[in-house]
Amino acid sequence: MKTLISARLILAGILLLAFGGISFAEEVAPPVAEAVAAPAAPPKLDTGDTAWMLVSSALVLMMTAPGLALFYGGLVRKKNILGVMMQCIILMGLMSTVWVLWGYSLAFDASIAGGFCGGLNKAMLNGIAVSGDGLNAFHGLTIPDLLFMIYQMMFFIITPGLICGAFAERMKFSAMVLFSVLWGTFVYCPVAHWVWAADGWFNHANAAAKFGALDFAGGTVVHLISGASALLCAVMLGKRLGFGQEPMPPHNLTYTFIGATMLWVGWFGFNAGSAGAASAQAVSAFVATHLAAATGTLAWAGIEWIKRGKPSILGACSGCVAGLVCITPAAGYVTPASAMILGVIAGVVCYVACTSVKSKFGYDDSLDAFGVHGVGGLAGAILTGVFSSSAIAGAGKGGLLEGNSQQLINQVVAACAGLLLTLVGTFIILKVVDALVGLRASQDDEIQGLDLSQHGEEGYIFY
Repeated sequence: MKTLISARLILAGILLLAFGGISFAEEVAPPVAEAVAAPAAPPKLDTGDTAWMLVSSALVLMMTAPGLALFYGGLVRKKNILGVMMQCIILMGLMSTVWVLWGYSLAFDASIAGGFCGGLNKAMLNGIAVSGDGLNAFHGLTIPDLLFMIYQMMFFIITPGLICGAFAERMKFSAMVLFSVLWGTFVYCPVAHWVWAADGWFNHANAAAKFGALDFAGGTVVHLISGASALLCAVMLGKRLGFGQEPMPPHNLTYTFIGATMLWVGWFGFNAGSAGAASAQAVSAFVATHLAAATGTLAWAGIEWIKRGKPSILGACSGCVAGLVCITPAAGYVTPASAMILGVIAGVVCYVACTSVKSKFGYDDSLDAFGVHGVGGLAGAILTGVFSSSAIAGAGKGGLLEGNSQQLINQVVAACAGLLLTLVGTFIILKVVDALVGLRASQDDEIQGLDLSQHGEEGYIFY
């Protein structure tokens, strides 16, 4: 009997060791299940993230109209206010349509042409689920693909709108429409693909990228390339009639104030929304965005106060936008203290660009699109490589202050590549548009104002 019990115990011990007990083999080599990592579970739709991204999409759309429309509209002369507003609302319709037809695919489809841009597999939203949870997860987020698409659409809308500030009061409406379609297709979409697509040349998340850059919400993709294009547009179109010889003050700074503060609020969707989720990183980006805008406002207005003896509402509004522009690429990567420093830097360098530099070279950047977005975007893109914190951005994403000089190099290379394509592409596009429809309104039309000459309407009618 004892022999039988012993045999049973021995057999049970063997089975325990073989099928889930403590194996002596574990001390020598781990099981295959532990040696090979299990595949990551696909992301699941998160209703909280989806709600936040829906709100963020609406906030970014609000930045174009009424935000940008009022900000720019107040800065032009009253005979051109409807022209500015018409540009904004038409871009909302036009760029949305282009984005669905081919823009989204060129920006976020898998690379073609050696990685220059995406293909056309997603044209007309092919393969983007619109039913069920709508989550294919190619972007790695927990929101429907359709929502990711429309959030990115809002960036595509506002970016050419920023350029309009450089040629305000003198470009033909037909030229603006054609320019925006061509520029969005051949400049914006490739740069967006380089920086944000999964296999983009400069996407930090792409392990194959030699110069992985950090651009949280569009320092290079939105502001730098729009600002550089704006400068080229201003130079190639020439100055407004009477520029430098007759006063051209803003006709309604009340509108500009309202527009600037709407931009400030909308920018939370722009930057914090770029986290792609209702997450701690979104909170960090929200705080950084607000603080940079705050210190940018104080810096610009403070310089005016010191130099002129009076701070202006225009200066405060310009400083606010400069701070927002500069923090955009860094928003999800820097500490609150660094965000405040970036805001101060933006207020100072953009003030210099919009006053001393503009005056010295004499170009007519009507509403300082280059001085604020081009200069502020370049400063932000480069300084992200200085102030990025690995504690916030993640391991391997620290900047120069943490001893990672390579990240600064990456930022410079990505910015230079974006600038090169932008300047060459914009030059060619302007030449094509000029040959097809002409760039500039006639002298008579410009004198009359674009409201009447281009649209047959007036912004103000007095009886």
